[in-house]
Amino acid sequence: MNQEDKELLFKDLCGRLPHHVRLKIWLKEGTTEEGFLDLEHNYADVLRDAFYYNVIKDIKPYLRPMSSMTEDEKNEYEKTFDSVYDIDDYGEDADSWHKEFSICSLDWLNAHHFDYRGLIEKGLAIEVTEKNNPYKS
Repeated sequence: MNQEDKELLFKDLCGRLPHHVRLKIWLKEGTTEEGFLDLEHNYADVLRDAFYYNVIKDIKPYLRPMSSMTEDEKNEYEKTFDSVYDIDDYGEDADSWHKEFSICSLDWLNAHHFDYRGLIEKGLAIEVTEKNNPYKS
């Protein structure tokens, strides 16, 4: 994994910490582990081992592709967008309300384990499928 991919993965994992993202970890000794990464228990150990001590050979979160979002989820997701009145783009007299992506939108995507950074395509995440869904109870 090159440095750019490491940094991208690190940024992504940090944003997912409050949402108990599931990981698969390949250790340099040849074994693999799976579990949840969370703020309460293990995040410091896992991230330190992966990015500082290099004990971990590879680390991949289980993420859902954006295309797997259901209609109900799309409706819920859209409610996270902010309504914005933008005079500069539409002029003072125009009906210039539109929806914009918000921090709440990003939090919602993280909480539902969606891959909005394209990590699956880059080989940095494992795609959650119907058969392979570690988030189902």
